[in-house]
Amino acid sequence: MDNPTPRHVVVTGAAGALGRAVVQHFLDGGARVALLDHRMEHLVGSFPGLDNSQHLLLEVDVTSTQAMHDAAGRILAAFKQVDAVVHIAGGFEMGEEVHALSRQAWDRMMNLNAWSFVAVSQALVPSMVERKSGSVIAVTAKSAARGAGQMAAYIASKSALQRLVEASAAELAPHGINVNSVAPSILDTPANRQAMPDANPETWVSTAVAAQTIGFLASPAAAALHGQHLTLDT
Repeated sequence: MDNPTPRHVVVTGAAGALGRAVVQHFLDGGARVALLDHRMEHLVGSFPGLDNSQHLLLEVDVTSTQAMHDAAGRILAAFKQVDAVVHIAGGFEMGEEVHALSRQAWDRMMNLNAWSFVAVSQALVPSMVERKSGSVIAVTAKSAARGAGQMAAYIASKSALQRLVEASAAELAPHGINVNSVAPSILDTPANRQAMPDANPETWVSTAVAAQTIGFLASPAAAALHGQHLTLDT
């Protein structure tokens, strides 16, 4: 019988609020986890006492193909295989209108939210193709469905990520790999509470619930889902 929890999982953005919840979800299920983030001190601070003989903590720039290639080499050397990749790393910015949008802001959002998925996929998917097995889950956004004022670069980048997920799903389904995303409205995180002090966080999505949905997408129960974006809302 298939184990409902993948045995070897890679999580990018592991030190963030959602990343911590996702890592904990897989740890609770007995998985070995490779935790990737852009700052090692964030990882160490988020997971004190994590058994480094079983798990990996890696400081990686997920937008760099070379850095991801090197990280994948370390992961595969330690784990031998990767059953699931959960790509959470990304960024959020708003404020500029389209007619005043800077190229730097556009490139930053596209690099963090769309290109990073390509870099992560290039590094880790080939080993999945060899095994004819695996799951890739990205974190997109409910807002990716339609443009909104002062959020053009962010929404465009998350929309691009959804199209990449769909394309990758079509390419990898014949290899026994499913690729999907979760698309939260607003996650209940400390950063969002600080940024929106007048909002009601009871209407937001808890990171624990999002982690459980990601766990489902990484499980055999989601084997028939390809290129889907599960909207998380309350």
